[in-house]
Amino acid sequence: MRTRDPESKKQQLFEAALAEFAEYGLAGARMDRLAKRAGISTGLAYSFWDSKEELFDAVFDQIVALTIAAVPIDADHLPEYAASLYGGGVEHPEVVRFMTWYRLERGESAQRAAATEAMNDKIAAIAEAQRHGTVTSAMSPGLVLALVLSLANMWHQPSEDLRQLVPEKERRQAVIDAVTRLVAP
Repeated sequence: MRTRDPESKKQQLFEAALAEFAEYGLAGARMDRLAKRAGISTGLAYSFWDSKEELFDAVFDQIVALTIAAVPIDADHLPEYAASLYGGGVEHPEVVRFMTWYRLERGESAQRAAATEAMNDKIAAIAEAQRHGTVTSAMSPGLVLALVLSLANMWHQPSEDLRQLVPEKERRQAVIDAVTRLVAP
């Protein structure tokens, strides 16, 4: 006798949705193909989310939550934080690709509550580190965060010219060194 496990099916659907959206984006993804990847029926997929767009946003929210859990910010150690973010992108290129599609198809105006809250928490942590004197106060906490995130993710951008400038084996250390110099008080 088979038992029903909706949470397991939902997780399978998330994993399939991440793969499908990373490959095709929102516009190119198809719910029937996505359901097949998950090993479930298309009808069951729609029982969890009413639309492909809703599922796309749910995958984004899950990525934000998983990233926060896997790589929590330690504002007193921003070089290591940036290196961990860089490493996450190396280990999970499908997430980087999904996030690129998300920005392309949702644009800057699609700021999700989970991402906004995460950014605000990170900015507050950096402001606290600035008050302690472990991070430069020459820049606003938001600017420090923007630059740290940019440095951590720069090698994941689809620009072969940029990636050719620094060998892959040196990139993690380059992120650490750049962020160390950036945030030094």
